[in-house]
Amino acid sequence: MDKSEFYKFFKTIPKAELHIHIEAVMSRDTIKKLYLKKNGSEFSDEEMKKLFSYSDLNGFIAAFLQVQDLFTEVSDFDFVFEDLKNYLLRNGIVHCEAFFAPSAFIKKGFDYTEMTKNFEKNLKKIKDETGITVWLLGDVSRTFGLENAENNYKMFKANPFEGFIGIGLGGAESKGPSKDFGPVFEKAFKDSYHAVAHAGEDVGPESIWDALKICHAQRIGHGITSVQDSDLVKYLADSKIPVEVAPTSNVFTKKYVSKMSEHPVREMFDKGIAVTIATDDPLFFGVELLDEYWNLHSELRFTEEEIKQIILNSFDDSFLPEEEKSAFKKSVEEAMKD
Repeated sequence: MDKSEFYKFFKTIPKAELHIHIEAVMSRDTIKKLYLKKNGSEFSDEEMKKLFSYSDLNGFIAAFLQVQDLFTEVSDFDFVFEDLKNYLLRNGIVHCEAFFAPSAFIKKGFDYTEMTKNFEKNLKKIKDETGITVWLLGDVSRTFGLENAENNYKMFKANPFEGFIGIGLGGAESKGPSKDFGPVFEKAFKDSYHAVAHAGEDVGPESIWDALKICHAQRIGHGITSVQDSDLVKYLADSKIPVEVAPTSNVFTKKYVSKMSEHPVREMFDKGIAVTIATDDPLFFGVELLDEYWNLHSELRFTEEEIKQIILNSFDDSFLPEEEKSAFKKSVEEAMKD
């Protein structure tokens, strides 16, 4: 199957994406609209190039915060969800579990209750217009410290909304060790919220152990340093703990992976880890989900059958009810049986 055939075929296969940040699905056109709205002037090509010039995770996070700073009112999220809808349609995604990070917006003075009303409205709009389900995980954020994370959790709990399913730990991993956020995740665990954590992206396997043992993480985001610890690999595989791998993101930040052909996702998959593939931040890394599947096939020798297994994993690893998982998996098998 050549590249064009691959894209055409796999677009028709229903799939889920479980590790993506809503602000990072925005189009460059939306960035220009928000910049014009905020500053009354055009966002130049040179400024756009500068915004997307970074060489590590911390540089990327700084750019992410810059994009968040372009928002001036809650209704700006309408642009975000429209871009998200179009992204999901382009890639044949039928279910998505995405992160939203409120910290920067709260610091700007946004009203969180109004944000939740906007989110709920837009999730319903996507479902009504396309049939696609989008659920949200609130990022308590390690970037701004434990107190901020605890405040975020209190805010989430006090303002539930249709489509909110739990919490995540994102941000600068080296500055906010997983173990420091145990108190927040302990509360979420007792309150029966789902919990996921970015770990093993910019720090060694100890971060993954802490996310699992201290934060009760049900899924690990990135998790690429797991291959440095054979006991951890065995634990992840035996316990069937999903790992949301975002290959291009890892190559882009260059901490542990310098080129796609050397990405450890091949080893992780071969050793039995329940790998699912995601994009993390399409806007910032210039990649979409179909591109990542092509990268697996063209650079890492994943067969079509192995890619089918990863697509099946995307439903198995989701927080969907078992009945819905089974229905989606059956549709994948039907679509790929020939």
